[in-house]
Amino acid sequence: MGPFTSRLALLGLLALPAAAAGGELYSFVDADGVIHFTNAPTSSERWRKVTRASDVAGVYRVTVQGRSASPGGAANGSWSPRPSSEASYQEHIRQAAEKYRVPVDLLRAVMAVESNYNARAVSEKGAVGLMQLMPGTARDMYVYDVWDPAQNIDGGARYLRLLANQYGGDLMRTLAAYNAGPDAVRRSGGKIPDIPETREYVRKVLALYQDFKAGR
Repeated sequence: MGPFTSRLALLGLLALPAAAAGGELYSFVDADGVIHFTNAPTSSERWRKVTRASDVAGVYRVTVQGRSASPGGAANGSWSPRPSSEASYQEHIRQAAEKYRVPVDLLRAVMAVESNYNARAVSEKGAVGLMQLMPGTARDMYVYDVWDPAQNIDGGARYLRLLANQYGGDLMRTLAAYNAGPDAVRRSGGKIPDIPETREYVRKVLALYQDFKAGR
C-alpha cells in the first residue's frame, strides 16, 4: 500500500478516545417552517433534543446549504431515528477499503467519529451520512445519493485516499484535512490547523483506529 501504510505503521498507541456520541438527535424549526436535524448541535439555545420518534415522524425537509433534501430521497416519506449497527455496513467498508487501498480499521474509525454509524446523520454545517460528506465533496467524489450507505462510504474512502496522496501518506494531516478541509491545512503551513475541534477530531480517530487494529 505504499507510503500511506508505512506512515501508519509508525504511529504508536494513543490515549483512549472520548466516548462517541450516543446517536442523539436534535432539531429546530427556522423562520420558513423548515425542520432541521443534526446529531452534533453547536448551540443549546437553537437546538432541542428529540426525545420521541413522533417528534420527527411525518413529512419534513432537511436543508443542506440552502437546498432541501429528504433522507433516503423520499420527498413525502417518514423517518424516525433508529440506532444503526456497524455490522450493517461491513461489506461496504471492506469493498471501499480494498478499492482505494485505505485500511478497513481506519474507515471504521473515521465513520465512528463522524456519524457513530448513523446513515441519517446531518451536521449543522450540512455534512451528510455515515462519512459526513459535504455536498461539494460528494459531487467531487461522484456520490450521486449521499443517503445511500454504499455511495457515502465509497465517497469518504475515495476522499481519504486523495488526501493521503496529497500529503504523502501523512495520516494526521490527512485526517485534519478531512475534518477542516485542505485549505485550512494549507493556511496552517501544511500542519494540523490550530482548531480545537480539528485537533480533537484527529486525536479521536487515531485512538479509535489503534483500538480497532488491536481488536478492542
